[in-house]
Amino acid sequence: MIRHALCLLLSLSFLGTLDAAESAAFVTVNGRKFVAPNGSPVVLRGINLGNWLVPEGYMFRMDSAGSPRLLGKVVAELIGADAARDFWIKFQDNYVTRDDIQFLKRAGFNSVRVPFNYRLFTPEDQPGVWTGRGFELLDRVIGWCREAGLWVVLDLHCAPGGQTGDNIDDSWGYPWLYENAGSQERTVALWKKIAERYKNEPVVAGYDLLNEPIAHHFDVKKLNPHLEPLYQRIVKAIREVDSNHLVFLEGAQWASKFEIFGPPFDPKLVYSFHKYWTDPTQQVIQEYLDFARKYNVPLYMGESGENNDDWIRKFREMLEQNEVSWCFWPYKKLEAASCVASIEKPAYFDQLTAFANKPRDTVEQIRRARDGAPDAAKALEAFLENCRFANCRVNSGYLRALGMKAP
Repeated sequence: MIRHALCLLLSLSFLGTLDAAESAAFVTVNGRKFVAPNGSPVVLRGINLGNWLVPEGYMFRMDSAGSPRLLGKVVAELIGADAARDFWIKFQDNYVTRDDIQFLKRAGFNSVRVPFNYRLFTPEDQPGVWTGRGFELLDRVIGWCREAGLWVVLDLHCAPGGQTGDNIDDSWGYPWLYENAGSQERTVALWKKIAERYKNEPVVAGYDLLNEPIAHHFDVKKLNPHLEPLYQRIVKAIREVDSNHLVFLEGAQWASKFEIFGPPFDPKLVYSFHKYWTDPTQQVIQEYLDFARKYNVPLYMGESGENNDDWIRKFREMLEQNEVSWCFWPYKKLEAASCVASIEKPAYFDQLTAFANKPRDTVEQIRRARDGAPDAAKALEAFLENCRFANCRVNSGYLRALGMKAP
C-alpha cells in the first residue's frame, strides 16, 4: 500500500513536470513582453502572408474586384466554374511554398501572420458542415514553419457574416457578425475547432481573432460595444480546449481604436493595432503604449506597410525602440516595390484587368467582355508560374528597411 502510494505521488509529480514542460514550450507573455520558450524576452518580427488564403483585388491590380468573392467571379466568368476551381487550387499550391518560408527564415524574420477565410473550413450556405482545404493548408504552412523555426500567428481575416464590412473580409458590405447570432456561433465554433487542432503546437504563437473589426463608415456607436463581448465568448470557447496559446485582440475601426477595451479578461492576451499612411513617429502609437503601460500587457503591430522604404525603416525602428512586436504587410504581390517579393506581370495581363473592369451584369455583357479578352486565360495560367518564389523578384531595399538580410 505504501509503495503504491509512493508510485502514485511520483507519477503525479512527473505529470506536473510534463505539464510545466509543455507549457514552457510555447511563446507566452510576461507583462508587456513576449517571452520565448527558453524564457528570454523576444520581439516578434514578421511578415503577413497576405493574398494567399484571402486573395485581394488590389494585389492583382484589379481594384474593381476587390474581395475574394469578386475575384472568384471574374475568374469563373472568364474560364468557367470548374476551371476556376482548379485555378484557385493551383494558386494556393504555388503562392506560398516551403521555398518561401525557408527564404523568410534566411532573411531574418522570426514569425509570419497567416490571414485566412472561414470559407476554407465551412461553406457559407451550410452551417455545421466542416469541409474544404482549410486545415490542409494551415497544416502545410505550420509544418514548413516548424521546420524553418518561425512562429505563426493565425489570423481570421474573413469571419462569418463579416467583421469589417469591406472588401478585406469578403463580406456583403456590412459587418453582420455583430448583429447575427448565427454568424457569431459559427465564428466561435471555428475558433474552437482551430484551437482543438493546434492546442499542442508550439510553432503557433497565437490566434488573431478578428482582423480589422468594424470599418469607420458604419454606426460605430452602435456596433463597437458588441466587439469585446464577442471576443470574450471566443476566448472562453478557446480556453475550454487550449490554455497554451496567446490570443490577439484587435481594436475597432481598422484595428485602431482601443477605447472599446476594458481590463484584460485573460492572462495571455495581446493587444494588436494596425497603422498605414501616418507619420512614422511615436506620437501615432502613443495611445497604444499608454494602454499597454496602464494594463501591463504586450502590443503587436499586426499590419503596416504599403509605403516607401524610408518610411518602412523609420516606422520599424520606432516600433523596436519601444519594444513593440511587428508584422508588416504584405510578403508578396504583383509588380510592386512595397513588399518582400514582387511577382512579374504576365503577358496579356492587361486583357485580364480590362475584362474585370468591363460591365458584366448580364450574360450578354459577360460574353462581350470575354470576346474582347481572347488571351486573358493565358495570363491566368502564367500567373500561376510567376508567383512561385523562384520566379519572383526580391525587393532588397524593402528587406533592408525591415532590418533583414537582403540577398
